[in-house]
Amino acid sequence: MPAHLELTPAWRSARAELRRTVGDSTFDIWLAPLTLQDWDGTTLTLAAPAGTRAWVSNRFGRVLERCAQTSFGPGVKVELTEAPGTAQYPDTSTQPEQRDSAIPDHRELERFIPRHTFDQFIIGDGNRLAHAAALAVAEAPAQAYNPLFLYAPPGLGKTHLLHAIGNYISTFDPGTTVRYTTVEAFTNGFLSALSTRSVDSFKHLYRDVDVLLIDDVQFLASKAKTEEEFFHTFNALYDTGRQLVLTADRLPRELTGIEARLRARFESGLVAQLAPPNRATRVAILRKRAALDRIHLPDSTVLDLIADRVTDNIRSLEGALIRVIAHHSLSGRPLDTELAAHVLDDLHPATANPAGDKPTVETIQDIVATHFGLSRADLLSHRRTAHVAWPRQLAISLARELTDAPLQVIGESFGGRNHATVLHACKRVSNRVSTNPEDAAELTALRSLLTAAASDRSS
Repeated sequence: MPAHLELTPAWRSARAELRRTVGDSTFDIWLAPLTLQDWDGTTLTLAAPAGTRAWVSNRFGRVLERCAQTSFGPGVKVELTEAPGTAQYPDTSTQPEQRDSAIPDHRELERFIPRHTFDQFIIGDGNRLAHAAALAVAEAPAQAYNPLFLYAPPGLGKTHLLHAIGNYISTFDPGTTVRYTTVEAFTNGFLSALSTRSVDSFKHLYRDVDVLLIDDVQFLASKAKTEEEFFHTFNALYDTGRQLVLTADRLPRELTGIEARLRARFESGLVAQLAPPNRATRVAILRKRAALDRIHLPDSTVLDLIADRVTDNIRSLEGALIRVIAHHSLSGRPLDTELAAHVLDDLHPATANPAGDKPTVETIQDIVATHFGLSRADLLSHRRTAHVAWPRQLAISLARELTDAPLQVIGESFGGRNHATVLHACKRVSNRVSTNPEDAAELTALRSLLTAAASDRSS
């Protein structure tokens, strides 16, 4: 079997990363036709249609190498060759610059990634509110949260939830018009419309919809004309009772460079965060990905090792799994923790003292108590007043999440409570943060304080 056929998982991962990086429209026009020709361990050879090879190489050479390195390893080079017997694509009547900025048609805007559904989204404490809000929007557009604003650093599932909304509505309510786009595509389309005097067509494209899904609104910054058009598009949809869902890499109030009137509209609905997944969620994500790709894992501790090494975002987590599988396929070495450690040592080395990164139960109690203006004795007491009970439940939940202490030990550390009380507190916290944004934000803030405290202690 040719070597490149064995690299399907790695090449598929690289293609997915390319799509996320450049956007659906640009990917479909320029990068989707690329085919994998050869891989010698250091250079990835791709074939492009004859008419676009030079254009793709000049315009996307760096991003191709960056995305290839995510899946195939650091230092990978990409070479483009002409696919034999291919005609020029796109046709010669349209220059690359014109096609790249052309207004995408409705079919491009409505193309949702099939895998990005609610069923395939792994729910954890860090994204529970965002998932619940997105599902509510999909089930009843413009009746639950409008607008819905999702924020998180890259790679934590914002785009997945947007496509999940689109897939859900397309499946269960096909009469509802739902469209997805990025701010980059919106900007390119608008500028093209201005130059071709087709602004009315552009407006109809984005305003004649029931649900508009907008990715990466932080890129509106410093784009005065586009921002003005986006402002009016937002108002046209919102004022007529149609749903908007937006994503960004930060809170609306932190979107410097965007006018206050637009930031205020972003904040007028529900603002929900997606936080980095905890270890249990990371393992669940890896199991789901392995099942989707039909990857047989004779040693399940491989997933534990990857989850321990890769903690920053889901995209890196899945990319690490694909790299391990690709090296197993190429080398024939057993798919075990020894191989996984070898593959990940360069990009995701083991920490010198991983245990030191975990807070103790006592540290959690002290920080939670201080945060709420209580004493540690208050948390350990049997008082049930709300101003003490809720902080105590948060502290118990964080102790279960962030330490390796058994339930019985946690209970005993909180004034001699039993494991049933610990489970009840965890359930209570989970229910509150899934429905109350302020509680969710408070839990996230406490996690950050505890992470900083643990890092300071181990350094």
